[in-house]
Amino acid sequence: MPDPDTLDMLAVEISKAGPPEVLKPVRRPRPWPGAGEVLIRVEAAGVNRPDVLQRKGLYPPPEGASDLPGLEVAGEIVAVAPEIEWPRVGDVVCALVNGGGYAEYVTAPAVQCLPIPAGLSLVEAAALPETCFTVWANVFQQCALQPKEVFLVHGGASGIGTTAIQICAAMGARVFATASTDEKCATCVSLGAEHAVNYRKADFVEEILSRASGADVILDMVGGDYTARNLKLLRRKGRMSQIYFLRGSQVQIDLAEILAKQLVVTGGTLRVRSKEEKGVLAAALKENVWPIIERGDFQPLIHAVFPLMQAAETHRLMESDGHMGKIVLRGY
Repeated sequence: MPDPDTLDMLAVEISKAGPPEVLKPVRRPRPWPGAGEVLIRVEAAGVNRPDVLQRKGLYPPPEGASDLPGLEVAGEIVAVAPEIEWPRVGDVVCALVNGGGYAEYVTAPAVQCLPIPAGLSLVEAAALPETCFTVWANVFQQCALQPKEVFLVHGGASGIGTTAIQICAAMGARVFATASTDEKCATCVSLGAEHAVNYRKADFVEEILSRASGADVILDMVGGDYTARNLKLLRRKGRMSQIYFLRGSQVQIDLAEILAKQLVVTGGTLRVRSKEEKGVLAAALKENVWPIIERGDFQPLIHAVFPLMQAAETHRLMESDGHMGKIVLRGY
């Protein structure tokens, strides 16, 4: 076993809170797996909005996690803790990590690793963990979406949105989405949405009420004035999960609507969950979502791929809101 203290790696760190330019290439000591962990040689890493928030100083990593950005990767296992049965050295995996993905090597809890679905490249696989874990945790675990129920996702052309549309449609739900342009709406429909609303041209509440008489489950990353409108749209015993709040976290709602319709409003983030919780999610994805991918009913939508050293460009693109689907960094 090589001495990890003699090895280093290329990484991209946040030099200080600020604009994309604060993402700087550096040499760092190579990490080494602790108990229950594996070391992955990163071939590709997904770029996500939490990375942008961390860069701005708004989403600090949890205690004990790497200070480097990057929450999902794909690559080859090059070292494992002695007690790990799977994955083994030489296996190729994708993984949800607590940070550190913008680097040549990253450690991950073994329970947060998943095999690469048949037919996918490593770049495509790197785009899966953060969005798939998020969708499964919020839509299926917390909101218990059922076949034939009406599901609405805001930001339908985002990485989360394109993932949610495909998984929920494949699971038999009636899927609706909102997006900011007609082109993005068309993409949502091509991925399996029954209808997508250009929110700059139409009222999503009226549009969906006219087609489905309401929604059973809503996945929202907008917050602000959308919150009261979401509650109005939800049917009796409807459920909503809040995963971010682009329009603000301070809202005014009528609690009587929640009581009258017996609504459930929940939410959460992945990063604060324990590795045991994430391991349960990984097992659920392998059982329920990986077969959907392997039969061709879900394909990660990749908007652009950049070299690791161009991480700042990926953040500029994400903040421009000009992308559809996922942005990925090549780690080689």
